[in-house]
Amino acid sequence: MPDDNRISASLTDANKTAILQKIADIRALLPFLVNLTPAERQELPKLGEKTLGFDEKCASYMAQNPKLVPGFVDLAELDKDRALRAPLSDVVRELDALTQAVDDTVTLVGHEIYMSELAFYQNVRQAAKRSITGAQPIYDDLKDRFPGSGATLATPTPKP
Repeated sequence: MPDDNRISASLTDANKTAILQKIADIRALLPFLVNLTPAERQELPKLGEKTLGFDEKCASYMAQNPKLVPGFVDLAELDKDRALRAPLSDVVRELDALTQAVDDTVTLVGHEIYMSELAFYQNVRQAAKRSITGAQPIYDDLKDRFPGSGATLATPTPKP
């Protein structure tokens, strides 16, 4: 089967350590990052593609009409936030792509492991059915993973 081994790779301890260090280095370059709770993430209004035009118009109007800006809105901080958003968005796109590729690879590796294990299990099951020495205890230990799959159907009781 061609899909049995779509990935054949290894990650050395040295490379894993280097990768984790680079991630720590990236975190150090972004000391202002925050972590929102799921509730906060859901509750906060978001500036996205649909609202970018609104932001651009507000920025223009606020610059042209500073007297209409509420006193509690710090325009310098607002400009700083706007300046931070674009480069962080670029970083997010790259990190998302990398994260997706790593996650897809972990998924594929897990798939390959599980498919091989299922083939082993099926082989052990057949060996146990044929009373091959040593197969039954392995089958008995592994079959709990598939409850109900090996149960025999009850013979129907004849109706009076």
